[in-house]
Amino acid sequence: MTIEIKVPTLGESITEATVAKWLKKEGDTFATDEPLVEIETDKITLEVSAPSSGVLEKIYVNEGKDIKVGGILGTISEKDLEVQEISKIENNNIKNLSKSENLKKISPTAKKLIKENELNILSVSETFKEGILNKSDVIKHIENKKHNKEQEDDSINAKKNEEVVPMSNIRKRISSRLKLAQNTSAILTTFNEVDMTNIINVRENKKESFYENYGVKLGYMSFFVKAVLNALKEFPAVNAEIREENIIYKNYFNIGIAVGSETGLVVPVLKNADKMNFGEIEINISKLNVKAKEGKLSIEDLSDGTFTISNGGVYGSMLSTPIVNYPQSGILGMHNIQKRALVINDKVEIRSAMYLAFSYDHRIIDGREAVSFLILIKKLLEDPSEIILNL
Repeated sequence: MTIEIKVPTLGESITEATVAKWLKKEGDTFATDEPLVEIETDKITLEVSAPSSGVLEKIYVNEGKDIKVGGILGTISEKDLEVQEISKIENNNIKNLSKSENLKKISPTAKKLIKENELNILSVSETFKEGILNKSDVIKHIENKKHNKEQEDDSINAKKNEEVVPMSNIRKRISSRLKLAQNTSAILTTFNEVDMTNIINVRENKKESFYENYGVKLGYMSFFVKAVLNALKEFPAVNAEIREENIIYKNYFNIGIAVGSETGLVVPVLKNADKMNFGEIEINISKLNVKAKEGKLSIEDLSDGTFTISNGGVYGSMLSTPIVNYPQSGILGMHNIQKRALVINDKVEIRSAMYLAFSYDHRIIDGREAVSFLILIKKLLEDPSEIILNL
């Protein structure tokens, strides 16, 4: 019986995928639910598993080719696997037996050359002339082998100097969206500096009780999410977007957390983050990070964000100008925490500080609003007692 391998439904707005990698080749056997092929869209990469055990009979769509949702990737044959394996063994034995008969017809000089050069007799025997393997056959085989090795070495050296890799759909999507944001939005960036000393002290003093209550570590990101949520409610234009000639003010708060993965930048979204306490925020961030690293983010995980936070500090970035995640209107950039000299109550003190960057669409957010938005985030972070910890 033949079974078709089809592209599954990938989400409401996705109609096409690209075959990224076949995990099996034609003739390979596999069990039910074993991954057969990887496909990717402009948002995620996922595996298509075997609907039943069998043999990969035919591959219809090669790697790098596009296919519509519901399209046929290949076919599976549900032949008896044991019978098929026995047939393969018998065919190989017949082939090898035929070659071993030919080995009886070999000249002494050819045999000596084969021994001296430690050659595989079966591979040389394919150059038989008139049923006899002679010296010239072996010499030709050696020369061909040397030539092939030189070509292989040249190819390897060339690849070391240059490697051509087709862009994945995810990388294409990232490129197009970032370019769209630059071409469509009037992006400006404002900066500020936040004293992180009090937050560091809170984390140190509350880390044990927080872990006991929620089973996760208290990180910096939850403070930033809470501060951003408070600021968004004060400045609703930052949580809005321009759609055609209208401004859409959103009364819900879905905070995207930019994460670097092997396939590129992804932005999983904390849905209705304003309804979460610190523990729930940290738990959900941890789950999304794991899914991002394992390449298991769903379309739902990446959809409907209203504002984005990007943390370049995890890579050591001191300062940057993040690009707005279109069609959103703002993005907050976190950076590396460093010891710096700050003036506190007219005295110079060594404090743990971080530079903040807020990029915004100037078409909808005025400069005054942008600066005030970032100052409010700074104020909330420097005095975290104003943010409810729910501990």
